Amino acid sequence: MPKGMTELRHKYLRHHKKFPHVWCSGCGNGIVLGALIRAIERLKLKKDDIVLASGIGCSGRMPTYVDFNTVHTTHGRALTFATGIKLAKPSLNVIAVMGDGDATAIGGNHFIHAARRNLDLTAIIINNQIYGMTGGQASPTTPYGANSTTSSFSNIEHAFSIAELAVAAGASFVARGTVYHAAQLDKLIEKGIRKNGFSVVEIMSNCHVQFGRRNNMGDPVTMLNWFKEHAISKVNGSSIPPDSLDDNFTIGILADVDKPDYIAEYQKIRQMAKGK
Repeated sequence: MPKGMTELRHKYLRHHKKFPHVWCSGCGNGIVLGALIRAIERLKLKKDDIVLASGIGCSGRMPTYVDFNTVHTTHGRALTFATGIKLAKPSLNVIAVMGDGDATAIGGNHFIHAARRNLDLTAIIINNQIYGMTGGQASPTTPYGANSTTSSFSNIEHAFSIAELAVAAGASFVARGTVYHAAQLDKLIEKGIRKNGFSVVEIMSNCHVQFGRRNNMGDPVTMLNWFKEHAISKVNGSSIPPDSLDDNFTIGILADVDKPDYIAEYQKIRQMAKGK
């Protein structure tokens, strides 16, 4: 039987030193944190064998709360630090948690090339469609027509589709979930960590303070209900044409392929070099 959240909190969180947390009441980051530790529990991973890296932003606080090996890095560089850690010690389970701006703006090139290399990492990208911590500026995932502090007359740029970008760049495993679909989110994160190669789990989350109040969705319940109404489950590899989605988006597993990962290929080169 799954352990209760109280027991898991005591096992995996630095609760006696680091709480209460700094996130706004109703923030989806807490749901993501719960899904992550439930996935870790099911995988039976030792805490000392896990590294959680983050960049800057609301999601950047997450390593502070978990009792793993953790590193809080600079803006957009979580994947570069995670890459170095994995190359130095391939036996570790390395996870990078990032926000949409952190991962796809200043960290965009790192994200694309991490997927291309297919290094054995797990990238959890919390997409709240805005820069939540730094003042509500438009991010690469802010929808066309949405309001932000840098698009007060509506955003005229078109948004990145993070999961589809990861598929095109060559990631082995790509999935999308939401903080409303919390039970599914546990399973997607678990599968992403378990998969050999570069795994991406995009998580649609609510920022009701910076995004919601500027776009007539001013409380977490309204935003969670929006995820419920607009998410379309991708079942058995079904394909949904992008032009038929309108304001909807797909959730579930978008890619799951087996291909050589960077570490395995690098070890082959090392062995070849030693043989000369």
